[in-house]
Amino acid sequence: MAAAHQLQPTDLRLGRIVRLLMEHATVVVSGTKIAQEISSSRSEVWRLIQQLRGLGVDVAGQPASGYRLRSVPDLLLPEVLRSLLRGTIFDAHLLHFYKIGSTNTAAMAAAAEGAPEGTVFLAEEQTTGRGRGANSWQSPRSTGIYCSAVLRPSLPPSEVLVLSLAAGLAVRAAIQQVDSRVAPDLKWPNDVLIDGKKVCGILTEMNAEATRARYIVVGVGLNVNQASFPKELSATSLRLTTGSEWSRVDLVAALLKSLDREYRQLVEDSDARESILRRFAASSSWVEGKDVRIEENGSSFEGTTEGLDQRGFLLVRTAKGVQTVLSGTVREK
Repeated sequence: MAAAHQLQPTDLRLGRIVRLLMEHATVVVSGTKIAQEISSSRSEVWRLIQQLRGLGVDVAGQPASGYRLRSVPDLLLPEVLRSLLRGTIFDAHLLHFYKIGSTNTAAMAAAAEGAPEGTVFLAEEQTTGRGRGANSWQSPRSTGIYCSAVLRPSLPPSEVLVLSLAAGLAVRAAIQQVDSRVAPDLKWPNDVLIDGKKVCGILTEMNAEATRARYIVVGVGLNVNQASFPKELSATSLRLTTGSEWSRVDLVAALLKSLDREYRQLVEDSDARESILRRFAASSSWVEGKDVRIEENGSSFEGTTEGLDQRGFLLVRTAKGVQTVLSGTVREK
């Protein structure tokens, strides 16, 4: 994959055009006015309008008559999101991509090159989306949220699991903020389920020294408006759950605000880890009393979950006693 600085984020002027057309939703906006607003030429405005149409934005009009939005687009453009994220660590460095290999890969590369904390990579489509281990993540265009954030906490590497659990809580809170009737279930360590099917995966990656994390990337793949999935995938989307379309803009804003809140608490409050573990356990049917099979390091064992230890690892009672799961795959027995 190309280095982060070689990737071309979506032209920021696209977001400025969308915002201008949204602010004048009831009238036709002339190409001249748009050109003045974005400090460009009318011919460049026409080229950018064509780009927006390529992204699926329904813009009516021609250079001679002016332009009007037929419907509000659900694109995760920085210019649209920034005002919704004001006051969080994520409002200053939002990068949007029409298509990318993997937001996590790009975010890790950018972090290695010094990207500041709070840098967020958002994509309409991933061509090589990744899950844990060797798993891939299905990332069809403009239907889900594919988002990775760069964090630089003063935390030891051992806290990365707790941060991943906190990200799960943030996803759950964001979904419920948009629709309180949806009850997501958190599956240790990094999945969010609805009715037993995966709706979200979290991929937390780190570059660390022995005693401190240099940087951490928290990636979220959230199924929002997908209408179907291959039968072999035990997956669902928020649209399939509720029967209606969701605003990805509203949802990603709620997600990043929730993640900001959880992250600040973790780095600033010495009691935060205990709170995260307690709330994760309370929001999960998997942490206690679930009969499971654990697949770890090429072997497997069965037992019943018995809570989290103080570091956030899963405890499973087996015929040989209680075992601690450090990184295995957890399956219902």
